[in-house]
Amino acid sequence: MRQTLLTMTTAEKARVDPRIGGFVPALEGMRGLAAVGVLLTHVAFQTGSTGTPLVGPLLGRLDLAVAVFFALSGFLLWRPHAAAARGSRPRPSVRTYLVHRAARILPAYWLVVVVVLALLPGAGGGVRVWIANLTLVQVFVPLTLTQGMTQMWSLSVEVAFYLLLPFIGVAMAALRGPRARLRTPVLIGVSALSLGWTFLPISTADGVNIENWLPGYLAWFAAGMVVAEAAAELALRETRSDSDLPAQSRPVSDLPAQSRPVSDLPAVPLVVRIASRRWLLTGIAAAAFAASSTPIAGAQDLTTPAAWQFAVKVALGAVVAFCLIAPLAVGTGVRTRWLSGPFALMIGRWSYGIFIWHLAVLAVVFPVLGVSPFGGQFLLVAGATVVLTLPVAAASYALVEEPVRVALRRREARRADRIRANEGSAASATAPTDASAAS
Repeated sequence: MRQTLLTMTTAEKARVDPRIGGFVPALEGMRGLAAVGVLLTHVAFQTGSTGTPLVGPLLGRLDLAVAVFFALSGFLLWRPHAAAARGSRPRPSVRTYLVHRAARILPAYWLVVVVVLALLPGAGGGVRVWIANLTLVQVFVPLTLTQGMTQMWSLSVEVAFYLLLPFIGVAMAALRGPRARLRTPVLIGVSALSLGWTFLPISTADGVNIENWLPGYLAWFAAGMVVAEAAAELALRETRSDSDLPAQSRPVSDLPAQSRPVSDLPAVPLVVRIASRRWLLTGIAAAAFAASSTPIAGAQDLTTPAAWQFAVKVALGAVVAFCLIAPLAVGTGVRTRWLSGPFALMIGRWSYGIFIWHLAVLAVVFPVLGVSPFGGQFLLVAGATVVLTLPVAAASYALVEEPVRVALRRREARRADRIRANEGSAASATAPTDASAAS
């Protein structure tokens, strides 16, 4: 690759290197696995199967799939900021970012809220419940995490992260160029501090738990953001070429990072070197997951864990998420054939629908099968829930999520065409004046 990122458009950069922007197939497959993990852990809890020796605690702790979701968001959404800090692309537009996030999350989510609150008998339908769920503030309003949508606490946390992200970008804007290497230590430091969130003496109304608020989960998002920083640094290095050097009279040390030869750039990031040892990280992830299924990470029921147990769970979840995502995003020589295959990509496309619909489907599965909640029958209930959730998720993707995405893309294309047309008109209007002045 001889053309540097410095001379390419943002779209071209994204096509050349998905670590800066664009689609990463293996991560889509991983997202699908995480969605299935969330489904299975809820089935395990509601069938009372988490108490089964050996297997039960592992099924119950599949709730760490949420850590993978958060880390994926951290990685994917932080990439533009990490790349901009190294001069590889312009700073992302806050307006465009927020519009994209709203279009991705809200239409399908609002449909679930309306269907569940209107049709599911146990969901309730008071004005407070409707407003809290439609606005995704149910983690702040007592007793509004209702049947069929209790998993939405994590979506509320995710949306809070979306809103916070531009501010994080501004706060770290000074760490650019040579100082960009400090961004990873800062993220790790903030993550470590966030583990003390539940130790703070914060009082809330009954029915509101600060463990469902964003600060407690910053480490999970930061796990992906650290990978994004490494990806941006690696992409910068791999697109440099000695032939791209301008102004040979200038010392190399004075040139911008984009124009230096690879030999003068910093060493390959430590995160990349670690990520390339996939099997080691897989073993660490397995060990961290196994540890999280023990009482040190809290009970696997609705009991509020001790502050130290919550901190241990979040720390172990961050380790699991990092170990699973880093090899797929920045590891060298890592094979991702299965996660990038058609089946995994299909489940990945439907992952959001699986997540938002599966508890509503599960609430219907119990009476249809004649099984009482917490009455066992995990395999039967899980199989039925998967079989019924997948077509619902597929319909959500085909009828809501994808049409909204396509409509937004067309709207942005029309807007870009208008801008180009206006610029062309302005240039044409000034051309005669410029020619007259030249003559």
